[in-house]
Amino acid sequence: MKKTYIIGEIGINHQGDLAIAKRLIDIAAAAGCDAVKFQKRNPDVCVPEAQKNKPRIWQGTDMTYLEYKYKVEFGKEEYDEIDRYCKQQGIAWSASPWDMDSVEFLEQYNLPFIKLPSASLTDDELLTACVERFPKIIFSTGMSTEEEIDHAVDTLRIAKAYYNKTDKIGLLHCNSTYPAPINELNLSAIKTLTNKYPDFEIGYSGHEMLLGTTVASVLLGASIIERHITLDRTMEGSDHSASVTPHGLFKLVSGIRELEAAYGDGIIQVTESEKPVREKLRG
Repeated sequence: MKKTYIIGEIGINHQGDLAIAKRLIDIAAAAGCDAVKFQKRNPDVCVPEAQKNKPRIWQGTDMTYLEYKYKVEFGKEEYDEIDRYCKQQGIAWSASPWDMDSVEFLEQYNLPFIKLPSASLTDDELLTACVERFPKIIFSTGMSTEEEIDHAVDTLRIAKAYYNKTDKIGLLHCNSTYPAPINELNLSAIKTLTNKYPDFEIGYSGHEMLLGTTVASVLLGASIIERHITLDRTMEGSDHSASVTPHGLFKLVSGIRELEAAYGDGIIQVTESEKPVREKLRG
């Protein structure tokens, strides 16, 4: 079984605090994740006009929703430090751009991949721009119809051919509810996507509360795993409840690595450790 690429999605669970971001990077690296991922937005572009002036209380302070989005948004100074710190800790990093300004911002870093969120699956301009600018694209399919996924796949294939990119595109099955109901995960769709898009690398982006379902997705063929991570599920913010705690992240990564070791090749034979047992019991 191929080694699963595991991404710890920090997203905006850093609360706009670089110290929290570093603690989450430390945890992901210690747990054995291959990468951490953030989210990058230009709030002026991404927040709908009708939402910008809506009231929001953040950490005990009254503010508008737009002001809140800026509070949890990192800029160049923070990302320069994240880039330096991840290199120091020996873990890769990336981010999900939600707009063209963010694509151009992230282009200044030597990122191994770019991850497009489910919300951007229908944004042809964004998909094409990311193929042009980054070496590898991974995207999630949450809250999407089969027709929308087909269209995104076609868009990415055309862009990949046009820009002469050779890396396989990663396609992650996903349910976009936070947290996602177990009976709506539809993990069997991983096999559907594998059969339908053989030229794509199929994975799973999970938002459920449990860990076993994510480990099971690897058995179904997911070779990329993404899970949100947090210091504490009770922290203020929308993503924490669907995130994995530090203890859970260690369990999740070790569970995936144990499955990889146990999977085998399917050939039935007497193993090396069985040979002395066989000699003793059968003569």
